Amino acid sequence: MLTDIVQNVPKALHAVLLSADGIPRGATDGLTDRSARTISVAMAGMQSLSRATAHFAGPAEDRQWNQTIIEFAQGWVFLIGAGQGAYLAAAAEPEVDMQQISFRMHRLVARLGDNLTSPPRVSPPEGAGAAGGDGRREEMPAGRGFVLADLDRVVAEVPGARHALLLGAEGLPRGASSGVGRDLADTISAAMTGIHAYSRATSQFMGASERAEWRQTVIEFQHGWIFLIAAGEGALLAAAAEHDCDIEEFTTRLHDVVPSLVPDGAAARGQGGGDA
Repeated sequence: MLTDIVQNVPKALHAVLLSADGIPRGATDGLTDRSARTISVAMAGMQSLSRATAHFAGPAEDRQWNQTIIEFAQGWVFLIGAGQGAYLAAAAEPEVDMQQISFRMHRLVARLGDNLTSPPRVSPPEGAGAAGGDGRREEMPAGRGFVLADLDRVVAEVPGARHALLLGAEGLPRGASSGVGRDLADTISAAMTGIHAYSRATSQFMGASERAEWRQTVIEFQHGWIFLIAAGEGALLAAAAEHDCDIEEFTTRLHDVVPSLVPDGAAARGQGGGDA
């Protein structure tokens, strides 16, 4: 069933079905057992951290995670849910038709039904919800020296943009747009540092080296978007937007202000963030 993706979508490379705790349930030909295990562990961590950032995209009641997409210069990695406790990951070359591979992945999930899902091995405590808190996290005003005017301006001028946050190689926040308090900045910075690491670890899924040129990771929720993009050597930009935001405009504007935020940020778009 997994081969449906790689056989019928031009430029698709691999597909892996995994459990929430990172155990591969199946993979297409061409992936070694070791590679399938590595990808499954990285994807399990990716979906967990992706869900944990839901509150950054907004306070809506329906904060369902939809998908995570990782872009490299060498190709794409896609991750979606595949039933209770199961996830489907696919890798493709840069020229893949993204709508077609998304359609095939979701059709496969529908075909899988409940047959290959992985119920949790340990029941969560009563009242425990999805990662990311209860949505009542308070966004205290940031200190005057913490607000970055360039990020503040982009968020204010792009309809639907919510937040932007600059973080360094050490995983600590360097500054943010207004409304991002220190507590929120610390929480999101920690999650994004992990997401970046997991993103880089998926490069072998496309057959690329560990030094593949990572460009961005995009997380889609029912209520909005979160982006993590390269901002020069060792620096990253995290941003959040409502679902109807003009994503292309927002990310372009963020790229444009990178040189003013990071001394070597002018090279960010061409180098993919280097070795963070």
